[in-house]
Amino acid sequence: MATQISNYQCPACTGPLRFDGNTGRCECDFCGSSYDISEIEALYAQKDQKAEESFEAAASREPGGEDWDLSGISQGWGEDAAAMRAYTCPSCGAELICDQSTAATSCPYCGNPTIVPGQFANDLKPDYVIPFRLSKEQAVASMKQHYKGKRLLPNNFTQENHVQEIKGVYVPFWLFDGEAQADMTFETTTSSTVVTNDKRITTTRHFDVRRSGTVPFEKIPVDASSKMPDEYMDAIEPFDYSELKPFSRAYLPGFLADRYDVTVEDSANRADLRAAESAVNTMRNTVQGYESCVEKSRDVQLSRGKVHYALMPVWMLSTQYAGKNYLFAINGQTGATVSNLPVDKGKYWRYFAGFAAAFGVVFGLLLRLFL
Repeated sequence: MATQISNYQCPACTGPLRFDGNTGRCECDFCGSSYDISEIEALYAQKDQKAEESFEAAASREPGGEDWDLSGISQGWGEDAAAMRAYTCPSCGAELICDQSTAATSCPYCGNPTIVPGQFANDLKPDYVIPFRLSKEQAVASMKQHYKGKRLLPNNFTQENHVQEIKGVYVPFWLFDGEAQADMTFETTTSSTVVTNDKRITTTRHFDVRRSGTVPFEKIPVDASSKMPDEYMDAIEPFDYSELKPFSRAYLPGFLADRYDVTVEDSANRADLRAAESAVNTMRNTVQGYESCVEKSRDVQLSRGKVHYALMPVWMLSTQYAGKNYLFAINGQTGATVSNLPVDKGKYWRYFAGFAAAFGVVFGLLLRLFL
């Protein structure tokens, strides 16, 4: 009796192959083709390798400034440099810049109350900025709403004077343009059931679906600050790029701006992966009307384009508790919020003791009723 496996598909008709224990070969019952096992394994190993290499081309290639068109990035602040100030946090190393009218009193990333004035680095000037839409009052109200109902928070997190320490920070981003050429194949199925007398017959149809096309991408964002956790920025994205403005120093008074410390070259891999994933998802989303859809192969080729330097608005509040830093961040344009919050152990055990006592009383009353 033949042992049947259907992990592989027939190269001729894409029907399922089975291993025939008598012949020692992979047989196709649909078109009658027969293949040696080593032939099929070599074919699929080649396909898998090609798919993996094409999708991860961005990660495997050596990043280089020549691959990206950097001609759109401004190289200096010009006359604006004289009106700018620079600060460095001696605790976490954050490098901040601001307009000379902005009072910088503490670090927005670690909460250190002392930041040291330094020499302004007149290097890259941002090309674009998304101005703050949320006012400080709105950010504070959003934070209080987020804290509401969280009874186990330490008291210093909810105190009014602490909440008012929230700061508006422009976080640096690289914005990548380009396009992705994607070629993908999928195995899909549909089924229909017919009931006659006492029989139920289900017919499953298999289809090979191919999608191929060019997906342009514009302004794929990559956080250019090592101090801002990537998962935080991912959580409060996306930003509305329709409000992207040519950079002007007029947007800075009252806010801090983090200076980029992750280069274009170091950000390129993440941009490439985001572009490839976007192209794959675009292709996959066009395959509709089937009951199942399984990806068989993919080939994604990326063409790198222009890069721009931009600043994105974020309201931030950093708090130290029990020797650990906790960060609260709000998208200064859309209001999306992310935070990591501690638990006051004293409050936790008091609530636990109160709950246990209340449960004990209820349990005692139930015992009296039923005994």
